[in-house]
Amino acid sequence: MFAQLLKAYPGHSIKNDVLSGIVVAIALVPEAVAFSLIAGVSPLVGLYTAFILGLITALFGGKPGMISGATGSVAVVMVSLVATHGVEYLFFATVLTGLIQAAFGLLRLAKFIRLVPQPAILGFVNGLAIVIAMAQLPMFEGEGPIMYILVFTTMAIMVVLPKITKAVPAGLVALVALSVIAVVFDLDTKRVADLGSIAGDLPSFHWPDVPFGMETLKIVLPYALVMAAVGLIESLLTLSVLDEMSGTKGNANKEAVALGAGNATCGLFGGMAGCAMIGQSIINFSSGGRGRLSSATAAVLLILFVVALSDYIGQVPIAVLVGIMFMVSVETFEWASLDRIRKMPKTDALILITVTVVTIFTDLAVAVIIGVVISALVFAWQHARVYTRTYTEGNRKIYEFDGPLFFGSVQGFLDQFDVAGDPDEVVMDFKRARVMDSSGVEAIDKITKRYEEAGKKITIRHLSEDCKKLLKAAGKYCTWEEDDPTYKVAVDHEEYQKVY
Repeated sequence: MFAQLLKAYPGHSIKNDVLSGIVVAIALVPEAVAFSLIAGVSPLVGLYTAFILGLITALFGGKPGMISGATGSVAVVMVSLVATHGVEYLFFATVLTGLIQAAFGLLRLAKFIRLVPQPAILGFVNGLAIVIAMAQLPMFEGEGPIMYILVFTTMAIMVVLPKITKAVPAGLVALVALSVIAVVFDLDTKRVADLGSIAGDLPSFHWPDVPFGMETLKIVLPYALVMAAVGLIESLLTLSVLDEMSGTKGNANKEAVALGAGNATCGLFGGMAGCAMIGQSIINFSSGGRGRLSSATAAVLLILFVVALSDYIGQVPIAVLVGIMFMVSVETFEWASLDRIRKMPKTDALILITVTVVTIFTDLAVAVIIGVVISALVFAWQHARVYTRTYTEGNRKIYEFDGPLFFGSVQGFLDQFDVAGDPDEVVMDFKRARVMDSSGVEAIDKITKRYEEAGKKITIRHLSEDCKKLLKAAGKYCTWEEDDPTYKVAVDHEEYQKVY
């Protein structure tokens, strides 16, 4: 696999990807440790996740260069499971999470990420940018001026150096130079080792030690479903963001399968569930990492740190990593959206702001679902009208409709008719309208009954065969036209039969 990767690379890309992978690998350490502590498990659990999941998605994922590992959005879901039932149940839930995600990809359901509107994606990006910055603030507790100086210097290097040269990632220069300074001068500042020991062995196979049966499944399945949903949403949205940044299109279904395979493997090797990391992915992208070698390098180096280089990595100042993450936050935030929000429709602005706020204060899955729901309601409201044009032909009155007839537009449709004032012959023409659901079908039957009861002749034309079959009262009044449409009506046939 690695040999094939190398053959596909031009020389300069290998250098860029390897150097970028080094930056990402070091930046992964404190986050993997921190998210492990959030979940209530050993730091090694998060580090193993970053290695296993990162490597599998690097080699088989749908977007080269995307970084996956332990994440805060998934870690918060598992807190109560670990606290109540222990880490073995977490391992089992992680395997189930992976199987659900892999099935999602194999069934080619990742296309539904397209239902997430652009304002919701912007809100997701802005919300995560703010979350990334806020997550660094606890690192300043108990620290003195040296911490602030190192953070500022790191950010300055990352702003200035790319303007001078892009031969070496600015983040890597900041990491190496400031770490050397901190060690040589023995600066009094928090180091990676202060967060917890990262020393360990290679992960080994471990079947979850839980009693297998329905009771265990009832405990872990709800957690697995939520973790799978959160992981898929964050991974696929991250893929969409990177698609836009890189100008190339990734494979969402392939990413879902790789994510599922990686999480299932994590559960069998002492890791926890994770997903794509937008912050680390943008570090990789901005540092020049574009190919699979960059994310694979990050995963392999990470486990090397754990097995052989933990003492050295433990000396890296937290301040340098905080500075890098602050810059990631700045680069992640869609600053153009602040200007666009004044020009975009008010509903889109509402979605953007809502998703941003909910992402900050709750979690990504809830935020995106709320954004999709608001968008769907707005769409239904905006299209919840059937326009009507009326005219007479001799003794007949023609109702000509334009627009979708569905649950949202039914009442407006019914209000168009003047049963008492209409002549004895009435024609309903649906040539420019479409019946979308059973509510629309029921509305046609309802108005037909009103005309029947008034003793008036009704003719209905330009309905699809599918719609005619669903009509009960109005079906006998439908005419056949050469240009009848052929659409299908979205309806639960069993439920529709119960209505009548």
